[in-house]
Amino acid sequence: MSWEQFVELIKNILITQTGIPNLTGGQALMIIVGLIFLYLAIAKEYEPLLLLPIGFGIFLVNFPITPLMGFTEHGTPELIRVFYKYGVEWEVIPCVIFLGLGAMTDFGPLISNPKVLIIGAGAQLGVFITYLGTLFFGFTLKEAASVGIIGGADGPTTIYLTAKLAPHLLGANALAAYSYMAMVPLIQPPIMRWLTSPAQRRIRMRQLRTVSAREKLLFPLIACALIVLLIPAVAPLMGMFMFGNLMRESGVVKRLSDTAQNALMNIVTIFLGLSVGATMKAEVFLNWKPLLIFGFGLVDFVICTMGGILTVHIMNLFLKEKMNPLIGSAGVSAVPMSARVAHSEGLKADPDNWLIMHAMGPNLAGVIGSAAAAGMLIAMFQ
Repeated sequence: MSWEQFVELIKNILITQTGIPNLTGGQALMIIVGLIFLYLAIAKEYEPLLLLPIGFGIFLVNFPITPLMGFTEHGTPELIRVFYKYGVEWEVIPCVIFLGLGAMTDFGPLISNPKVLIIGAGAQLGVFITYLGTLFFGFTLKEAASVGIIGGADGPTTIYLTAKLAPHLLGANALAAYSYMAMVPLIQPPIMRWLTSPAQRRIRMRQLRTVSAREKLLFPLIACALIVLLIPAVAPLMGMFMFGNLMRESGVVKRLSDTAQNALMNIVTIFLGLSVGATMKAEVFLNWKPLLIFGFGLVDFVICTMGGILTVHIMNLFLKEKMNPLIGSAGVSAVPMSARVAHSEGLKADPDNWLIMHAMGPNLAGVIGSAAAAGMLIAMFQ
């Protein structure tokens, strides 16, 4: 082999077998975006369990000619495409996450104060306002529905609905949902202070009654039956959610409950994060719709927070024992972060005012409310 032939061979290998000459400006930009999310997860600890795998998925998939999200010459899916296809596209992972969430959840605060279900419903206001708003910007009916659900701050529900109605927006919608969930402590407090007076923030609520073990055992069965009868489309999510809670409250399958809460939840979180991040290739993400979704997602989340607080104000017009309107902000389903933020703001107004358990009621109602809203949208547009 001559020197010229050797040089030509090396040049051919560099061009066809490495990503260096194939790296585009858009891919480089998305790699930087992935690094930013890794920074937020590691340095700032913003929702690290999700932002770290999502950020690494964005980082990894944007290197050129990588065998990750495509198909082999024999038609079999490549590594992360396997996770995406069987976990997200087939809607398995969101349901398994709801199973784990149910096993982690104590519905006692909701059972002891069922009227907070109204707050959870009121906090879905942004879902429908954003849905209407996105239609004016050229989104289709299904795309608008998938963007609207972001305001509920429920990542698995956002993924479940988007996978059904607008799978091409999955990466942008999921990233927006989880990003705003992570930024609850930054976004909600100014809204809460704007919509409440110092005197309202100091309102003390009566201690919640003790909920019996029988009530906790019956709740997932009754709630599942009512929700599935009214909104059949949400049966996969709510069914797994309530089954997980039944395992917890029954007390007879502690090993299964522990697995759902820990090992299984951790496994599917890894696959979910990588799959969602890997959908954000430069050629898909860098256009006006995904970028606009982040703006709409923020507006959506703000309106949902306002909707929960305003719902409490309206309810207080008819209640003898007033509720602290701060708990309305927990009507979004960022469990338990939004409840903690409501509690923290209450302590700033009155260091002896403990709102955490009162705020957990609307928080759990928000989980049910966002899933119900998703079910309605699926029934309308699928």
